[in-house]
Amino acid sequence: MTSPPRTCTVSPESPRVTVRVGERELQLSNLDKPLFPTGFTKGDMLDYYARMAPVMLRHLARRPVTVKRFPQGVDHKGFIEKNVPKHAPEWITTVTLPRKGTDRWGKRTAPADDRDTTQFVVVPELAALTWLVNLASVEFHTPMWRLGQKDQPRAPDLLVFDLDPGLPATISQCCEVAVVLRDRAARDGIELMPKTSGSKGMQLYAAVAAKRWPEERTNTYAHELAQELEQSVPDLAVSRMAKSLRVGKVFIDWSQNNMAKTTVTPYSLRALDRPSVSTPLTWSEVEEGAARGGEKLLGFSPHDVLDRVEAMGDLFETLGS
Repeated sequence: MTSPPRTCTVSPESPRVTVRVGERELQLSNLDKPLFPTGFTKGDMLDYYARMAPVMLRHLARRPVTVKRFPQGVDHKGFIEKNVPKHAPEWITTVTLPRKGTDRWGKRTAPADDRDTTQFVVVPELAALTWLVNLASVEFHTPMWRLGQKDQPRAPDLLVFDLDPGLPATISQCCEVAVVLRDRAARDGIELMPKTSGSKGMQLYAAVAAKRWPEERTNTYAHELAQELEQSVPDLAVSRMAKSLRVGKVFIDWSQNNMAKTTVTPYSLRALDRPSVSTPLTWSEVEEGAARGGEKLLGFSPHDVLDRVEAMGDLFETLGS
């Protein structure tokens, strides 16, 4: 993959760089500032996201974005940002949605009080992605639904299972659970696709738009399958959130399908000691991880993932169309 064409001018009086991305002109700052203990800088992060944009933008399209920002680096306290910053340029696309619950979504077009709403950023282009990354937005998180033509939340088009290992369980046990879940969902005509979380676990996604399920059906279905696995492989999986039940097992977090929740976006970086990426996998990789140990699936670096996409394409391409 190659970086999109850009033009840059550097002012000797300022650590800022002026870049033109498409029709937009942006000011980038502190490019040499390390954001990870390994020395991975903001400039490195901007380069990664710019090179990944042709793939990643399809997974961000028409989804309100929540970011995790770390202006002082990931070894300092960061913060979650849902509302668009007040200093956003006028060309940044936003959507205003009710803040709590989902029962009002699609029914309320003129909120009476701004405190009841969130003004999310939507990322339709590389310039918007670059602007967010320049704010030290390390992580991108998106819901399982897209906005409709009138900027109202549509029914979910994606189903997700978030697999979280409770020590001493590891990614290897996540791979075992993933294979069982894949085979069970296939009996219902649902094709699950795996990716790493970028941290210690993994997620399984499926496209469900064609099923035209109502908004709560994905949450209910995921809960039903998680409970079923808790019964069929009780030594391996648990569907209940209590940490005392999760020791040595894989928690199948079905609740990420709630309309108000988000999951880390495919190809997003994670704010860990080393820059790692939430990376789509092949089922052969997952099966090998289940049989022989999946430690090598942890910690794909930005360079690794760019090489994977160059060689394998976007393994999640069908989910972003």
